[in-house]
Amino acid sequence: MENIYDRVVEFIKFYSLEDKTIIVGFSGGYDSMCLLDLLTKIRDNEKFYDMTSVAAHFNHNWRGEESLREQEVCRIFASSKGVEFYCKDAPHNLKKTENDARIARYDFFEEVYENFDADAVFTAHNKDDNAETVLYRIIKGTGIVGLKGISEKRGFFYRPLLKTTRKEIVDYCNRNNLAPNNDSSNSDTNYRRNYLRLNVIPALEKINEGVKDALNTLSYNSISDNEIIEEYLSGIRCNIFQEDKILAQEYAKLSTPVKKRILHEYLQSLDLDYDYKKINEIYDFIEKNITQRNGSTHSLATALWLYADDKIIEPIPSRGKCNNLDEKVRQEILVSTSGEYEISDKTLVLKPYVENDLFVFPESTSNFAYVDFSMIQFPLVLRHRKDGDVITPFGMTGSMKLKKYMNAKGVSRHNRDDIFLLCKDNEVLWAVGIGISNKVRVKNKPTHVIEIV
Repeated sequence: MENIYDRVVEFIKFYSLEDKTIIVGFSGGYDSMCLLDLLTKIRDNEKFYDMTSVAAHFNHNWRGEESLREQEVCRIFASSKGVEFYCKDAPHNLKKTENDARIARYDFFEEVYENFDADAVFTAHNKDDNAETVLYRIIKGTGIVGLKGISEKRGFFYRPLLKTTRKEIVDYCNRNNLAPNNDSSNSDTNYRRNYLRLNVIPALEKINEGVKDALNTLSYNSISDNEIIEEYLSGIRCNIFQEDKILAQEYAKLSTPVKKRILHEYLQSLDLDYDYKKINEIYDFIEKNITQRNGSTHSLATALWLYADDKIIEPIPSRGKCNNLDEKVRQEILVSTSGEYEISDKTLVLKPYVENDLFVFPESTSNFAYVDFSMIQFPLVLRHRKDGDVITPFGMTGSMKLKKYMNAKGVSRHNRDDIFLLCKDNEVLWAVGIGISNKVRVKNKPTHVIEIV
């Protein structure tokens, strides 16, 4: 029967990590101490001398002296194995929640990964952890994606003990006379994971003593089923995604189950963990807005919204009372003559028109336009929109409110504050990327060329 040592060697070879720099998430508990001890033995026994390990310890600072003693145990153990030790204390204001701790811990791992120019981060999640994760997600109402459990590899994070049981790990530590830390918080059932491990799973084992194996089997089957689904979805995504945006009309063609699957994946890509109830809420929101020219927003998280209209579905940052818009409203650039004018991260280029026989007279809807300023008195102002702005649409004689004009042009509400406007007082002469005013329309030949770069 394959033992832990052989399993980890096979894992390292499978991912070609024999000569890489590996960060090991090292709490000093049974799982991570077993993993670090294994890596040092494998390095020497298999002659993987170019494989370098760094023990990365994140001190949450939740248990005072106990946490400091555990940190010292980690340092001494790493030193005894010839492994570099790197540690960091969590900020004092870190909330004592499982989710906040996890986010802070993984931010730390990414920091160490970059600092050491590493190739991989190993975490010591095991087979029991995977069973608990699957059960936890079932209770929350997960879909088939969630049933996959913990990934063996996600980006540069690897889990070489994922096929190893906790009992095997404890037996390994005992056989090798290791003395791991015993985190007292692991027995605190106020934490949901602990409650599952200490109360729920033992109760389920009275019904099926192999419940952990059953949950892991469910996880493996879900991975296989997802691979089949992935083959189908891979041919769809290229048609509905444009970078981080979903093309609304292509999305609308999909069946309801495929839409919900796409939404689940989309939220995961935004690092949001949503249950089926939330997926349904977002699905219903999109269905209500996907035929609307002027869409709406739905809150996803504290600082993130989802926008949907008949063209696009995309995440947008939440705009509070003191946001970037305030800065944009205040930022006004006086345009008094030809030249270059910087605003935000863009530059307006205004230059006289040079005779060109190939010139045609289009209405520009890009970042470039020919204009006739012969009837316009300088200076002009380059800015973002304000209350009271009006524009005389191209080809018309009367003016309309800029808001109505943007509605007619199908400009998404959340994008309107980002549009640059070249104005004379409250009269918009050029809405960059949308259109020019009829007041600067070229009738004979242009006087100027304007461009935003």
